[in-house]
Amino acid sequence: MDKRLLENQSSERLFFRKIQLSDFDAWLPFYDNPKSTEFWDGLPTDPVQACQQQFDRIFERYEHGLGGMNALVLKSTQQLVGICGLLVQTVDGIEELEIGYSVLPEFWLQGFAFEAAEKCKQYAFQNQLTNTLISIIHVDNVPSQKVALKNGMVLDKTTTYKDNPVHIFRVNQG
Repeated sequence: MDKRLLENQSSERLFFRKIQLSDFDAWLPFYDNPKSTEFWDGLPTDPVQACQQQFDRIFERYEHGLGGMNALVLKSTQQLVGICGLLVQTVDGIEELEIGYSVLPEFWLQGFAFEAAEKCKQYAFQNQLTNTLISIIHVDNVPSQKVALKNGMVLDKTTTYKDNPVHIFRVNQG
């Protein structure tokens, strides 16, 4: 079992579990909304293809022990709210542990991304998975940058990641 997966963890409103193939249809509305991906170049324009590409990558991470996204399930309704997790990434030739997060459009602006990202940060530091965490965020994605800042991260540098201009936000254990 990959220690970087938050299986069976929970926060105030969310339960974390591994993503399952059966989550595909519930996650597809993320790609149906153009605002969800407006900041990221290089994704398929077809929502089904974009969602399939993401699911393929999620299961590839699970298979190769590279951390991964967890399904965020709303405790009160059992609905899928979003995905969030600790991901092994290579940025500028350096292996890092990233907090990645995305929330379905119908749940935006309700604090779920921050709640999930904060839980990932606490989990990583409490379990001594790393002493520093990053979030890779497109330079124009202000909502995600606000989540990172609220989670105690600071802008560390600006670089290019997968052909996109990104800010690397960082928080150190301390």
